[in-house]
Amino acid sequence: MALLALDIGTTHYKAGLFSRDGTALSIRSRPTVVHRTRDGRAYLDPAELLETVAALVGEVTRDHDTSLAAVGIASMAETGLLIDRQTGRPRSQLIPWFDTSALPQAERIATRAAPLEIFKRFGLRVSFKSSLAKLLWLNDMDPALVSGAIWLSAADFVLYHLTGLWATDHSLASRTLAFHIDRKTWDEEWLREWGFSPDLFPPALPGGSIVGRSTGTALGLPAGIPVAVCGHDHVCAALAVGAIEPGVVFDSMGTAEALVGALPERPLTDADYEIGLHCGCHVARGRNYWMGGLSTSGGAVEWVRSLAGEPRLSYETLDAILDTAPAGPTGILVFPYLLGSGSPHSDAHVRGAVIGLRASHQARDLVKALLEGVAYEVEVIRRAGETMAGQSIPTLIVAGGGTRHRAWMQIKADVSGCRIVVSPEAEATLLGAAIAAGIGCGVFSSEADAIAILNQSTAEVYVPDPGRHQRYATLYEKGYLAFQEPLRRFTPDL
Repeated sequence: MALLALDIGTTHYKAGLFSRDGTALSIRSRPTVVHRTRDGRAYLDPAELLETVAALVGEVTRDHDTSLAAVGIASMAETGLLIDRQTGRPRSQLIPWFDTSALPQAERIATRAAPLEIFKRFGLRVSFKSSLAKLLWLNDMDPALVSGAIWLSAADFVLYHLTGLWATDHSLASRTLAFHIDRKTWDEEWLREWGFSPDLFPPALPGGSIVGRSTGTALGLPAGIPVAVCGHDHVCAALAVGAIEPGVVFDSMGTAEALVGALPERPLTDADYEIGLHCGCHVARGRNYWMGGLSTSGGAVEWVRSLAGEPRLSYETLDAILDTAPAGPTGILVFPYLLGSGSPHSDAHVRGAVIGLRASHQARDLVKALLEGVAYEVEVIRRAGETMAGQSIPTLIVAGGGTRHRAWMQIKADVSGCRIVVSPEAEATLLGAAIAAGIGCGVFSSEADAIAILNQSTAEVYVPDPGRHQRYATLYEKGYLAFQEPLRRFTPDL
């Protein structure tokens, strides 16, 4: 029997078929199509999403004559839409996590309760990304959109079309700014304070819980297959690479980048708040997670590629440019805040910056400096993670599209002074969703059982060069950290 996984991601929609030992039998993907309104707002088309998922399911199952034990669904966290409870039809487009339309509503939320109180309940800072801010934005446009509706994440939406049932998981619920992570319940009093019904969100279950069975009426699956909502894409990927114990940290390198570390389930404290990271319920049972992120990691690379015009600068050309750059720091500081900065120093208004240019610098230096800048920002998160976990983090397990750039992996090792272990799991989120669904349906008895069974491949490891690390550490301390405060004070009104 095989496990089918779906990943509704920022850059691609993906489907994967896995054997019980984690071997990928078939992987298919299609680009995520982001649409724009006339005034620049981003959205994803719900019908287009379902059509793409159906096509991917057909492609991965067509050539493999095997029965399915379960289907697991993961997705980007804060992307969601409103569905009419009576008809099941969308009342809104899918609003992606990176759309900034809800900035005014986020600022309104921030005036309603103390940041510390919000963090200790929800594990989050207030942000335009949160589901609550998006719902307030929709409600401000037209209250009729929200009345009698239910908010579903992208994963929940696919689940509904497979089973006809409403549900989400704890890790996705943790990103809404409405889910009390200690109690694992929706905060009904908080929702009523905003004029929302407590049933605005679906029932929240542990990651990997079997919600129902496929009806056979949509998305190309036969009837009767167990279907699980498996959670936040980054957290599912952490499960796949085995980063589910304190001190073992997963670095997810996609369009955005996130570091995810495991924590024991416990109430959040004032000291946790001061660290600046986000926290939530893990896909792995009995655990919480800490997370810090950067909205533009691979996205910053894509931005550089787009500056070359059409056709875009190829990845091969980009790597060739990096290969000609001298070893060690460029001496240029790039602050990669193209969409603001994430935790542990969340600031939607901060701008990106470049400091330290000389006339002698070449294009290769600027490209490398951008990768250094992302690595510096990841180092900020890693150090905060050490404080949160109360122990050192000497190794990062890395997965995602950014790992194909060998020069970038070495920069990451040299900046952090850590071993960088590139996971052999090319599709960690898909595998994590498959594992979570496998645990939910009884294919695996536990997370430890699944990780022990998985087919292990040799990982590629990058180790820091001591001399380069010392030079990077000096630039990080005396430059990257030193310029943070003045950079954040600069908010041009253009």
